[in-house]
Amino acid sequence: MTSTPTPPPVLVEREPGLIIARMNRPQALNSLSPDLRDMLEAVIAEAEADPQVRALLLTGVGRAFCAGGDVSGMGTRERSFEQIVENMGEAHRWLKRLRLAHTIVVSAVNGVAAGGGFGLALLGDVIVASEAAYFKSAFTALGAAADFGLGWTLPRAVGQVRAREILFSERRIEAAEALAIGLVGRVFPAETFEAETLAIARQIARGPLSMGLSKRLLNHEDAASLDGYFAAEARAQAQAFLSADFREGVSAFREKRPATFSMR
Repeated sequence: MTSTPTPPPVLVEREPGLIIARMNRPQALNSLSPDLRDMLEAVIAEAEADPQVRALLLTGVGRAFCAGGDVSGMGTRERSFEQIVENMGEAHRWLKRLRLAHTIVVSAVNGVAAGGGFGLALLGDVIVASEAAYFKSAFTALGAAADFGLGWTLPRAVGQVRAREILFSERRIEAAEALAIGLVGRVFPAETFEAETLAIARQIARGPLSMGLSKRLLNHEDAASLDGYFAAEARAQAQAFLSADFREGVSAFREKRPATFSMR
């Protein structure tokens, strides 16, 4: 009896000038398992290395874009402050490439984008959403600090006052509000979302060299700023991950109960 092969964590399609990457853990809302992260990193490296790839379309399979970190794997092994900072740095390297590479990244948010998935979506150049999509910070409930660049991208998208309210309230931002406040550029009906986003990505893929140059100009002052932010983010998250509050947040999530935090 032959076993069913495990589906890849990212489904990758290639067209002239375009890579389509669909995060493929629908049973876990496309949460960022190590395998999924590794495959995303490989796809981004491929796009960055090939000057003929003008567009990268990033989306999710099922009802989620990406629900952020894989909570099932959190807190399962002891790590030092330095090890956590190093692990965060590994993610930051490919997230920075996603933001700064010549390739135009289309974040096609088909469903929930929460926690690190929220941050991942905002690192795109063109951000569009389905009417079925929503955004949620989700860090505070776990006792974690904002990561995947969200503390850097969110205020740039919606301003400091609104960014702080979104991060600290952890309320759900529906697609219509996301459009109104500048979190996304366009919203499409769920039934036409895939066709509309593919049309956008294909149009970019047929574009000239100058699009990548324009992206470089838009990012002109971002490289040093992003380096500094990611360094601070890694230290903050290491402190959070080592706290009693984070252990309580993860336990409460798994046990489906409200967390009781002690500020320790």
